[in-house]
Parts: sequence; structure tokens; C-alpha cells
Amino acid sequence: MTEKIIIDGREAVFGRMASIASKELLKGRYVDIINCEEILISGDKKSFVDKVLRKRRMGRGSSMKGPKYIRQEDRLVKRMIRGMLPRDRKRGQEAFKRLKCYIGSGDFNKEELKKAKTFVGNKPREYSTIKEIIKDLR
Repeated sequence: MTEKIIIDGREAVFGRMASIASKELLKGRYVDIINCEEILISGDKKSFVDKVLRKRRMGRGSSMKGPKYIRQEDRLVKRMIRGMLPRDRKRGQEAFKRLKCYIGSGDFNKEELKKAKTFVGNKPREYSTIKEIIKDLR
């Protein structure tokens, strides 16, 4: 079995964390991201929410049309990481299957959680968490 990496999303800036996760996925490793609801998105929350809502409105019509935007924290993070993978190629599709995201600590034991990779650094001046963004999207 190939190596499994657990990433703790608590107070991690999304772009930095996701770029490392996508590189590890493309190398052939399994990546599990825990605490997805506490990941930080840098920048203005209002502009991010407006962009998602605009794309959601674009797909009005029947249920078969339009871009689908998720309303759960873990699935939104997985969708955003999908954009960093070459999903039009087999390599990217297989990498995406190796990604798992969890709300909270998932079903991992204490020893596995101690080995989790954390991203502690300076917080951006303007940020919001995934949980706050999901509240505004509902």
C-alpha cells in the first residue's frame, strides 16, 4: 500500500494547503484532510460568496443543467482541490479518487492524529473560514 498523508486543516490557508495536497496526490499518495470546516480562505468573504452564487444562478433551468455547488464543508473543499488537478487526464482522475475530506477529526485514532501535518503560520489580514462561507451560501 502506498503512503497515506493526513493534513489538519485547522487554521491552514486554503491555497497553500491545497497545493501541497494536490502535489502529493499526483505523486501517488493517499491524502486525507481533516477539520475542513476550519480552513481559512484569504480575501474578502463577500466577493467569494458572490462569485459562487453567480455561478449557481447561471445553471438555472432543470436539475440536469448548470454547475452544481455543494453546501457541505468537506465536499466544497474536495471540489476546490479538484480544480488543481488535471482531471481531463487519467492521472488526474486517479489522483482525485485518492483524496478524502472530513468534517472534524474523522474516524482516525489519536496516534494517527499526532502524525497529521499542520500548517501554522501567519494569518492573512482579511480571511474567513469555510464554515462561515457555507453559512452565507445557504
